[in-house]
Amino acid sequence: MPAGSFGGQYVWHPAADDRRLARACIDVKAGRYLGAERALRETRADFGTRAHRSLVLASEAADSDLAERWLAEEPGPESALLWARVAMLRALRADDAGARHAGTLLGIAEGACERAARLNPRDPTPWVVHLALARIRRPRDPAPTGLLTAPPGPWPLLARVLRLDPWNREAHHRFLAFFFARYGGTASARWDVAAFLSNRAPVSSALRLLPLVALAEEYDPSSLLAHRAWRRPQWVATALHGHRHWLPEVPRYRFTPVLDLSYLAHALYMSRQETEARDVLTAMGPYAARMPWSAFGEPSDQLTRARRTLGLPVPAG
Repeated sequence: MPAGSFGGQYVWHPAADDRRLARACIDVKAGRYLGAERALRETRADFGTRAHRSLVLASEAADSDLAERWLAEEPGPESALLWARVAMLRALRADDAGARHAGTLLGIAEGACERAARLNPRDPTPWVVHLALARIRRPRDPAPTGLLTAPPGPWPLLARVLRLDPWNREAHHRFLAFFFARYGGTASARWDVAAFLSNRAPVSSALRLLPLVALAEEYDPSSLLAHRAWRRPQWVATALHGHRHWLPEVPRYRFTPVLDLSYLAHALYMSRQETEARDVLTAMGPYAARMPWSAFGEPSDQLTRARRTLGLPVPAG
């Protein structure tokens, strides 16, 4: 279903309107890797799509032996990347659960990243995976000049990714997440990093939305009037900037950037910019992401409430 239309139900799957990826996910669920190989091979020069597809495919493969089997049967850049992604997800899940074997899984994942990087040195995605894993080891490398709080963190890893792909979306989001409170970060560092990364991005980049991600992450439902934070002038300006400068770029994407659109739509809705919020939700069509709506309750209910308020179609029943 094309973005911009609404068929009466939300589509939550992260493949959204990337048909090649959606078919590959079905193959992976069935224990086949040929579709994944095709989906990844054609993205060797498109790092944003490669990162997105490899992460979605890994989420489908993480609970099976497909990645290990593919790497053993057909070792190459694509199978090595999927294995690195799967190993990353397993390590992060184990660490989040406090599992005793988390350290072992972390070592396996780091080794898988290094292998994938050797097989395709121009691909930044293995280093993005390394960056995602950094929240487990918590490196404290010094920050570059230009940050008020100079928060230590995995700055050399970020720099390595950006040498290969200066505006890599996932790398910026993974780096910001390193400073989330749930991973041991602080509010001052989180705001400083979000501002630093967004301000250096091109005017029309989705990276300009990073402060809205930090804002949603900081939301505390027990705090009095916390929901009014989105109405402060700086966040209204950030959301309107995204609507004015980034939203027109969305039709040029190979797939609908659902998560970025979701953060923008939510911020515009919360700041009562109804016309602009309606534009963004219309651009999303039926595709939906759980964040940031899930911070406020059941995501489907929250999204439906917003769409109904804005006069947009909602799922029947």
